[in-house]
Amino acid sequence: MNWSTIETGWTSYKANAKQRWSRLSDEQIDGTMGKREQLTSRVQQAYAVSQEEAARQISDWQSKQKEKR
Repeated sequence: MNWSTIETGWTSYKANAKQRWSRLSDEQIDGTMGKREQLTSRVQQAYAVSQEEAARQISDWQSKQKEKR
């Protein structure tokens, strides 16, 4: 699934993101508005990982998402 689908339907995907990155608050998840760069930054900060590792985690999560209707 491409990221633009996730971004435009963020309200449908953010619960899955919260489940994957439970250290992020609802406000932090909501605040990304589905922007990949912002999510990467928040994951990086919350989990003390490199930008590359945060991006890898997000890519892995993205590949597991199913299109919401």
